[in-house]
Amino acid sequence: MSQRPRAEMIEETRAKLITSARQAFGTQGYGNTSMDDFTAQVGLTRGALYHHFGDKKGLLAAVVAQIDAEMDTRLDAISASASDPWSGFCQRCTAYLEMAQEAEIQRIMLLDAPAVLGDLTLTLQHDCIHTLSRLLEHLMQQNLVTHAPPQALARLINGSLVDAALWIARDEAPGERLREALQGLELLLRGLRVVADANAIDAINER
Repeated sequence: MSQRPRAEMIEETRAKLITSARQAFGTQGYGNTSMDDFTAQVGLTRGALYHHFGDKKGLLAAVVAQIDAEMDTRLDAISASASDPWSGFCQRCTAYLEMAQEAEIQRIMLLDAPAVLGDLTLTLQHDCIHTLSRLLEHLMQQNLVTHAPPQALARLINGSLVDAALWIARDEAPGERLREALQGLELLLRGLRVVADANAIDAINER
């Protein structure tokens, strides 16, 4: 019987460790888990973790990258399935805030990652800013949004969304801060439109 390709075995080992760590980080939090927890659960050694990720922090970075990619995919699908570009933009912003109440995203992406991986989270925000800038530029080209420097506007919107998401993640009364943030988001988005259109603004509440 031929041996499995080395690259395939390496990828399988990485996937096992990421899956194990993701489950542990999501339920117990980064500070309450140990490397032995991840390796024992999938029948691997600490050496395998060190080899593939360097340390526990490196493993968290891999988990964060995986979840971030999944979030991007979800947001892109929301934009693509919307009835029009403006509705898609509004619904995308709304969905991002709603994700802040999902247990795994709340604990890993909004509570642990900023505290442990400050520089990495800034890199992820740069990617988000690039995406928002591209979407805003497209809306401006269609004369749906007031013309302004798209990257500057994207940074302002992204900063507002990230800060609100962090605020929501620390909510002791589930749902209250989300409701308040969505009200504020509606006003923010209303100000972007070339012409105030009540029907278009209502798109944010269609989800």
